[in-house]
Amino acid sequence: MSSSVEVKIYPNPKKVVKRLAKLLSEMISATSQHRFDIALSGGKTPGLLFEVIAEKYAGILPWDRIHLWWGDERCVPPGSSESNFKLAYDTFISKIGIPENNVHRIFGEENPEGEAVRYSAEISRQLNMRGQWPVFDLIILGLGDDGHTASIFPYQTELMDAGTICAVSEHPLTGQKRITLTGKVLNNANRVFFLATGEKKALRISEIMNDDEAAKLLPAYYIAPENGELIWFIDEAAAALIA
Repeated sequence: MSSSVEVKIYPNPKKVVKRLAKLLSEMISATSQHRFDIALSGGKTPGLLFEVIAEKYAGILPWDRIHLWWGDERCVPPGSSESNFKLAYDTFISKIGIPENNVHRIFGEENPEGEAVRYSAEISRQLNMRGQWPVFDLIILGLGDDGHTASIFPYQTELMDAGTICAVSEHPLTGQKRITLTGKVLNNANRVFFLATGEKKALRISEIMNDDEAAKLLPAYYIAPENGELIWFIDEAAAALIA
């Protein structure tokens, strides 16, 4: 793991998401660029973050300049309880008055392979490019108990070097298909914020930060933006095994 990585540790998940939301607001408010592209994550802790954004920043952030994307999505309809889009929509998108055209969901109900191509094309049309890859201003990532991030799972680390913007992956236990951004895109972002809380994440975080050999099969280990910054936002429980 790169020594340039910043790790921010807070007492509990609520403190973690409050601090991330505050930094996000300061970051967007400080920029003069005409749009700010964010890729969102699913999961319990991002859900807490979304609630804080809706509660404290709905009337503050310049939503007309903010575009929302997703780092990954399960291949389910948007009304499904498993949908990352539904989580974000219910907890904050429906409450902030963002223009409809600024919300770019992955169509999980469509054919996975075709949707991966369509979403890749939409990203290419709208985002700036650095080299041959699009540039997100911010990608928010979660960390699975197994070390996966986005929907790139252990033993699928070839997706870190895939030649496409999006790819179709499969959950190793359920076989459920997912659509995910690939590693070249994740590592081309201006900023990547990892959001991980709870004791179940402690072992993987310790491996990623302290044990290169153990971490080699963990996709999250390979997140290292080439031209941007990486910040981990974690709570004390998730940080418990860091040396």
